[in-house]
Amino acid sequence: MAAERLVVVGGDAAGMSAASQARRLKGPQELEIVAFERSHFSSYSACGIPYWIGGQVADRDALIARTPREHRARGIDLRMRTEVVELDLPGRRVRARDLETGAESWTGYDRLVLATGARPVRPRLPGIGAAGVYGVQTLDDGERLLEFLERTQGRRAVVVGAGYIGVEMAEALVGRGFEVTVLHRGAQPMATLDPDMGGLVHTAMNAMGIRTVAGAEATAVLTDDAGRARAVVTASGEEYPADVVVLGIGVEPRTALARAAGLPVGDSGGLLTDLSMRVRGHEDIWAGGDCVEVLDLVSGRTRHIPLGTHANKHGQVIGSGVGGGYATFPGVVGTAVSKVCSLEIARTGLREKDARAVGLRFVTAVIRSTNTAGYYPGAAEMTVKMLAEQRTGRLLGVQIVGGAGSAKRVDIAAVALTAGMTVDQVVGLDLGYAPPFSPVWDPILVAARKAVAMVRQSGG
Repeated sequence: MAAERLVVVGGDAAGMSAASQARRLKGPQELEIVAFERSHFSSYSACGIPYWIGGQVADRDALIARTPREHRARGIDLRMRTEVVELDLPGRRVRARDLETGAESWTGYDRLVLATGARPVRPRLPGIGAAGVYGVQTLDDGERLLEFLERTQGRRAVVVGAGYIGVEMAEALVGRGFEVTVLHRGAQPMATLDPDMGGLVHTAMNAMGIRTVAGAEATAVLTDDAGRARAVVTASGEEYPADVVVLGIGVEPRTALARAAGLPVGDSGGLLTDLSMRVRGHEDIWAGGDCVEVLDLVSGRTRHIPLGTHANKHGQVIGSGVGGGYATFPGVVGTAVSKVCSLEIARTGLREKDARAVGLRFVTAVIRSTNTAGYYPGAAEMTVKMLAEQRTGRLLGVQIVGGAGSAKRVDIAAVALTAGMTVDQVVGLDLGYAPPFSPVWDPILVAARKAVAMVRQSGG
């Protein structure tokens, strides 16, 4: 009996995790695995790129978990620099193009995994394609940017966008000795936070010497006589000189292939799957990673949340299904952490506008504390914001901005959200305490106590 063939489109976290897990469950005699990857690298940490650019990670290869050669040694036919350009679902085949030679060929499949990832949002502005303008999503992107930074003589950088990518790249560029200006359209940076918490990030970044300009919508990149970027222009007519421009506006699902083939996508443009990561309505097609939408366990809606942690879990679930096992990905609560220089930023669950969008009535509690006992040397300030449902006291979301040791406290809230706990139950959690790690009342517990009081005052 001939082996079935699994075709994987995308050779990074989700795709190669799926391929590797399927290979563990089925040998080459049972399952042939062919994977296509358009870039030069496989199975790498995109999240680590800003720290490689900034110099905290010295070597590019430290970000690579498994090379193409290692995948091939495990019985996976991984074809690099090969882009799938068409899906023929009725014919159960894909058309791929060799990006070095331009040659095209069809490959049939019995089972298909789509792990096409996401791409940086690149607005259609005059000059956006100029030399010196970079998006940062793949290892190839990071390599091109680093090569440019090492040879450019100027030391002025403009980052367009102040989300996770934007603030992390601002830190990376400061670490390389650049004068950094961050332009963003919103009232505050970090739109993944409520504006009051984003305001804390704004203040801290400016204090670090990173110029952060709110309400600044980029409208063009000006170039010099050689076609290199020299400034970014905003809607107000202001010009911000730049020797390098980095786009940190965010990413969007890379789903053009799937759309053209008629596969279902959600409001955010990501592919829609069931709990086993099968594409809805297609028994032999799975999808995972940054190209899919996932269930938000707090709001009950699907969202696009591009994170490597999710992508690797998706791959494990998909590989189990392809290999004849069973696994599910139940959803997320929207947990994310970041940092810019000494400032740590974290969030999980719903923001105020998210809660309003799903019709929830809620209370908000904001407290200020320290990451250790206040008398312990090196104690750093921390602000915690907690949302709770007014009627039930159910925890809805937590945001944290503070010094070292602040961000990972969000994991307490993430577990509580996943468990559906109330803020009253959070107060009763038995958390670890010693002066070097926490005040007697951990900041999460202090915020929960305040939220409980507010719920009671509201008549909930």
